[in-house]
Amino acid sequence: MFEVAPFVPFFVAAAIALFVRGWPRALLMVAVPLLGLANLWLLGPGSFGAWSVLDFELLLFRADRLSLLFGYLFHIAALIAIVYALHLRDTLQQVASLLYAGSALGAVFAGDLLTLFIFWELLALTSVMLVWARRTGRAYLAGLRYFFLQILSGLLLLGGIIFYAQAQGSLEFGYIGLGQGILDSVGSWMIFLAFGIKCAFPFFHNWLTDAYPESTPTGTVFLSAFTTKVAVYALARAYPGTELLVYIGATMACFPIFYAVIENDLRRVLAYSLINQLGFMVVGIGIGTSLAINGAVAHAFNDVIFKGLLFMSMGAVLQMTGRINGSELGGLYKTMPKTTVLCIIGAASISAFPLFSGFVSKSMVMSAAIQNGYDWVWLILLFASAGVFHHAGIKIPYFAFFAHDSGLRAKEPPTNMLVAMSIAAALCLAVGIYPQALYRLLPFEMSYSPYDLTHVLTQLQLLFFSALAFVWLNLRRLYPPELPSVNLDVEWLYRRLLPAAARSFFAAAFRLDERVRRTALHAVDRLMAGVTSYHKPDGVMARSWLTGSMVAGVVLLLGLYLLLGFSTY
Repeated sequence: MFEVAPFVPFFVAAAIALFVRGWPRALLMVAVPLLGLANLWLLGPGSFGAWSVLDFELLLFRADRLSLLFGYLFHIAALIAIVYALHLRDTLQQVASLLYAGSALGAVFAGDLLTLFIFWELLALTSVMLVWARRTGRAYLAGLRYFFLQILSGLLLLGGIIFYAQAQGSLEFGYIGLGQGILDSVGSWMIFLAFGIKCAFPFFHNWLTDAYPESTPTGTVFLSAFTTKVAVYALARAYPGTELLVYIGATMACFPIFYAVIENDLRRVLAYSLINQLGFMVVGIGIGTSLAINGAVAHAFNDVIFKGLLFMSMGAVLQMTGRINGSELGGLYKTMPKTTVLCIIGAASISAFPLFSGFVSKSMVMSAAIQNGYDWVWLILLFASAGVFHHAGIKIPYFAFFAHDSGLRAKEPPTNMLVAMSIAAALCLAVGIYPQALYRLLPFEMSYSPYDLTHVLTQLQLLFFSALAFVWLNLRRLYPPELPSVNLDVEWLYRRLLPAAARSFFAAAFRLDERVRRTALHAVDRLMAGVTSYHKPDGVMARSWLTGSMVAGVVLLLGLYLLLGFSTY
């Protein structure tokens, strides 16, 4: 049988898309994820594409239950995002999105660390194009910051691979852990940090909240699906059961809540919410039991769908109104009722309402936490669940479509955007109503029923009291108002502090330089006055001669230095 790696159809289609236009390109883009999904289903578990480099065995394609689940997910996500973007006539976005999806598939099915690194870097290069495709000054600067951190992740990964290969004598991409020996430990920690940057660990998360809201309405949908989920896959493959991840994940689940509540840009609210959901996945990977890993992977699957639905609904709002700040929106349910309903389905899913997809996966991680003695982590995740209901489940649909009437009367988005959102909404309901279809694809066999009476009652009580708190805070005018401003968190360090420190440093250096030159000229004046009877024209000539001599001397010394330097090669 002729075997084709899953990334190949996407890369080939991207090359063809450069030369075709109109409906042939649209047909090509829709066909690629459908044909790719059929190809992946036929391939099934197994491996191929083995080759050797410098005594190391490389493997282009390695599929097991873990990688296959992410492979199916990425094909579904690519199909939904491509349908959502069919109205576009932008070659840059369409080609970059195909390459981006293909790079994610290449990383997921990489059997060795070097192949992973190649696709890891392609992910960075192709995704930044979707940020720059908006073609604004803010998008360009955000893309530069995004690209810098993505390249830093790649450099750490490459350095870690070198140390790890020297310690282990192998490049196989499997369980790594945090290592024991010096080389092994250095390499495994560098790889861990590389994965952590792409997974938006605390203090490395601002590339996500900075760049995603500045991307195009369609580009953000692609971005929300692939980069962070590749990192989740990599952590589940290489660091399951690493307890440090439990604490990192708990932090990720909590801190974005406070920023999301006060944030005005609704796509930025969703970016913070994405970090919050990643926290649940990271906690599950850190616990490391079969239930916890299954919960993390299942939640990654569901998050791509319901978070994509929310980003699509906000993209539709941005597309039709040109605005995305909560302070400028409201009342859109009157003229955009279909988008409103679809957004509410996404909000119910991310809030883990029973019969919606988020409920059947988030409860797995929380059950694993309580079963393995992480009681305080369970409490943190419970608080995080209430928080996500506030900022994503209520705030997004409320301020976009209800709240005050902004006077905007935008019509529904193009049909293809509504179709894509409807597919995602149908999946949110299908997985929530019949979770066993998803559970059969998970890495480990298990018998888990999310619709236990205790789970359902606990979640309904949590949602009820969270909604009550939101209503009370609004009525008492205590809920943070939507202000036309931009909030900075850790990125303040490099967007405000470092530029201010650099300006202060160079200003001080220039002042010092000016003082030194004044002192030197004053000394020359005094020297000339002592040697000759000082007249102003002669003094000026002497100083000019002395300065010219100094310049000539420096040039001569530099020339000799270069000559000596070249003579050593």
